[in-house]
Order: sequence, then C-alpha cells, then structure tokens
Amino acid sequence: MIKTLEWTDDGVVMIDQRKLPSEEVYPLFRTYREVAGAIEDMVVRGAPAIGVAAAMGIALGVKNSSATDAAELDREFDLICERMSQTRPTAVNLFWAIERMKSVHSRCRREGMNTAAIKARLVQEALRIHDEDVDSNRRMGEFGAALLPDHGTVLTHCNAGALATAGFGTALGVIRAAVESGKRLAVFADETRPFLQGARLTAWELAKDDVPVTLITDGMAGHFLKSGTIDCVIVGADRIAANGDVANKIGTYMVSLAAHENNIPFYVAAPLSTVDFSLNSGEEIPIELRSESEVTHFQGHRVAPEGVSVINLAFDVTPHRYVSAIITDAGIAREPYDTSLKALDEQMRRR
Repeated sequence: MIKTLEWTDDGVVMIDQRKLPSEEVYPLFRTYREVAGAIEDMVVRGAPAIGVAAAMGIALGVKNSSATDAAELDREFDLICERMSQTRPTAVNLFWAIERMKSVHSRCRREGMNTAAIKARLVQEALRIHDEDVDSNRRMGEFGAALLPDHGTVLTHCNAGALATAGFGTALGVIRAAVESGKRLAVFADETRPFLQGARLTAWELAKDDVPVTLITDGMAGHFLKSGTIDCVIVGADRIAANGDVANKIGTYMVSLAAHENNIPFYVAAPLSTVDFSLNSGEEIPIELRSESEVTHFQGHRVAPEGVSVINLAFDVTPHRYVSAIITDAGIAREPYDTSLKALDEQMRRR
C-alpha cells in the first residue's frame, strides 16, 4: 500500500505529490508550520489526507511545545489550530480533524492532565485518525464495489486514491476493491488540469496496481461518455452539503452533466466526515481560489501571454440531482440525500 503520510519520532513524512510520477521522494516535516505549508503547497492533497495531515501537524506542534504548564500549552494549541485552519478552505475534512483534536484537548483539560499526558494523548488521537481513515476507505470499497460492472470501463476525474487519503483511496478504493473481488475493469482517467492530478497521480497509482488505465484530456470526457465507451463514473469529494451537492475538483460538474445526458451512472465516494451537515446546499460551500501561476506556467515555463487575466478555481459543485449514489463508509446513500445521508450518520454514531 502507498504510504501517503507517516508519523515518526522526528516529524511527519509525506510523499511529495508535486514530484510524481518522475520522482518518488518522502521529505520529513519537522514542525507544524512545515506541515501547514505542505498542505498549502499541495505536497499532500485530497480531503481525507489533508485531514490526517492536519491532525498530525497539530500533534507535532503540541509535542514540540516548550510550554511548562497546561495554560501555556492551551495558548500554543489555539495558535497551532488556527494556522492549520488557514491552509485549504474547501476540504471539510481539514476542519473536521481540527475540531476532533480540539475536542480531545478539551477532554484532557477537564480531566486535569499535565502537559506530558496531553501531548501523548493528542499524538495518539492523530494516529487513530490515520488508522480510521484506512479502515473507512476499505469499507467504502466493499460497499461501492457492488455498484461497478463485472466487466467494463470506469471514468474518474482528479485523484481520489491512496494518495488522497491515508491509504487505499475513496473512488480508486472502490475500483481497487472491485478488482480484488474479481471484476475486470479498466479506467479512463481525466488529466485534471491545471495540476494534472489524473495524469500524474491517478495514472501512476493504477499502473502500480496493474489496473488498465487510459489517460485522456479533460475535454475528451464528454465524447467518450456519449460514445458508449464508459460504463460509469466515480469521483471523490472535498465537501458534500447536507442535500447531497458535491464539491470536487474543477471540471467534475461538466463530467456529471455529460454522464446525466447519456444515462451513465455518476457515483461519488467519500467518508461521512466529508459531509458538512451545517450546509444546506452546495451554494454555501467555499470554493478555493489558487495561484494564477498554476495556469499561466507549466513546470516553471510560461505558457500564457504576460498580463492575461486568470481565474484558477480549485473546485466546482455538482448538484445532487446528477449524483446516482454517494458511497460512504457507513453504506450507500441515494436520493433524497438530505434524509439518507443523515440516517447513515446516525447509524455510524450508534456504532
């Protein structure tokens, strides 16, 4: 299994996804500020992986703190959490992980733990979040595999594999589980401009797993959905509103429209932690605006005229009416999503 990120005594080790597929390197991030920078710079990306990285970054910051009493540690903890919250605005797993670490910290304080015990407990929680994410992905894979054809071709957009999680993957995890169960699947991967997560990451992951993969440009997806080449679409998500509207990598909405027009199932795979029940619809989801240079430059070389106006939105929102099913770690949700997602969440909480 690909190790997207790993906790060590010296800091957090992450595979540098910016350098794939040409280089497979694993830099060490020794401070919480370095971890936050790695999230912002997309060394690590994908909503679940961002959440795990944030939890580890918080644990690392607390572990390295020189605070001599719990009150001083409280102040540092708040600053660390605030820094993490500023990294990526759309990925709700980031804020879910921060709130979970805050909850554990508050519990430690209520129980009167000393600084050493608080530090140990927060490290333990970060490791638990990591392990739970891997287990969650495998459950999603088991639930979602049944939706995929026994033999056919699946289209995916962006990267929702092991690299976007603590391991195994969400959308690619479903594909992996289906292949492990004996289904004969091939994958079409959109290149996913401008960061090329499909070309650089999804194709790399699937090739390593010996899953047949064909790389296409983003603009080709509609053609292949219309031609009958594609049997279903499966993508991940960075945030899902309570009504089932899905924020995912920019370009997902256009894929959903083409799938809907041609009666191709469009599936979303994401853990329940990606569902933001505080938002009634996708119109309330904040959309990250990234650097113009990601569009005007490629590998350090300018590919657009000087002074041209650029908008570089990282995500778009697919309305729930175009989503055939949402595959979660608690089961499969279908319309009406405002009730089915809530029911799965209540079921998960009872476990």
